Amino acid sequence: MTSVKEQEAIRKLTVFLQEWDSAHKVARSRILDNFIKSNDGKTEPELELEFSQGASLFLARLTAWLRMTYVYSTCLNKLLKSIGIFLSAASGRRYLIEFLEIGGVLILLEILGLRHLKEEDKRQSVKLLQLVTNAGRKYKELICESYGVRSLAEFLATSSSAEAQEDARVLMGSLGSGNPKYQNQVYKGLIAVLPCASPRAQQLALQTLQVMQQDTVGEAPSVLVEPVLGALCSPHLEVQYEATQLLKALMAREVRPALLKGLVALLTPPRKKAFTFCDETAKGKRAEPRPPRADRLSHCSILAKESAEVAEELIQLKAVHGLMVAVGNLDHMASQRHASSSLEYFVHTFPFVEECVKAALGHALFQRFMDSPETWYTKMDPVHAEELASKIDIPRDMARMQS
Repeated sequence: MTSVKEQEAIRKLTVFLQEWDSAHKVARSRILDNFIKSNDGKTEPELELEFSQGASLFLARLTAWLRMTYVYSTCLNKLLKSIGIFLSAASGRRYLIEFLEIGGVLILLEILGLRHLKEEDKRQSVKLLQLVTNAGRKYKELICESYGVRSLAEFLATSSSAEAQEDARVLMGSLGSGNPKYQNQVYKGLIAVLPCASPRAQQLALQTLQVMQQDTVGEAPSVLVEPVLGALCSPHLEVQYEATQLLKALMAREVRPALLKGLVALLTPPRKKAFTFCDETAKGKRAEPRPPRADRLSHCSILAKESAEVAEELIQLKAVHGLMVAVGNLDHMASQRHASSSLEYFVHTFPFVEECVKAALGHALFQRFMDSPETWYTKMDPVHAEELASKIDIPRDMARMQS
């Protein structure tokens, strides 16, 4: 027979559950407030003691209400926080299993895709998904099998909350670690974020790709090339920096030739496409060619300084020619400055580059370049600048022979 004390505890639980079952939205919201305030951080034994060994009965009611109302955002944030108390409880693995059995993961992922829901509600959903991944590899696989990578990538790319984006990044990183079956799926999901309009999302995706590239992923897929080069062209310095760091990590992979070729192609357009036409063409005006961005020019120098082998490949791909064209672009001093700085490294490192550049500049101008690479281009006349685009060329055989 149960003791008087146990009978009283069971009676209190019954009254509490009946109160929940008969309550409307306002009353349930109050019950959730009290539950969160009184039970946050409790362990499984403590929750069971609180609910007279019937905590799962309350969790079942919470998950049932979530399943019926999450689309309408009814007390959604409080509801998710309450469920989170169960999922985060020490020794409470059975609560997690009970939540998953009612399709909890699918509900949390659907919440991320509902545009009318608040960012804070979605962020809370991401936190619960993180609790699921913390339980182990098979739970990470469950999220991935439920199209979780796509949902999280879309949320990361479109979220307007920096905090929510950071939570999504942490979760993506968790899914990409210790999850060999789906790590490539996570990697490609992060790549899909790179063309998005959010510089913060781009930065976070690039950071996570770097970690995965160094720790878990072998050869990078070729689909990575275009998005990374696009990130290098970003007007946001934080995105450029992370793209450069990833680019450096990829120099030891098979995708390196494609990346270097694309990078050199960004330095200057083909001469036949030097002039483009826009709406002003109809008015009889020719549009000016777009200059290579100054930041693209500095990437060549950064990669070249990392490895002599990479520097040689850049020379074979005619990077020096692209730098000279940029130096001769008198209308864009920032590009001239960065191109001159990169050119200085190649000239001082490779004697055959020095010979070719000296022949293109002439003795007097080349001496100015050697004496003051920071300012020499300011003394260049337009005629000489135009000649630079066609004069400088280093044969591939010479680059190989003297490397």
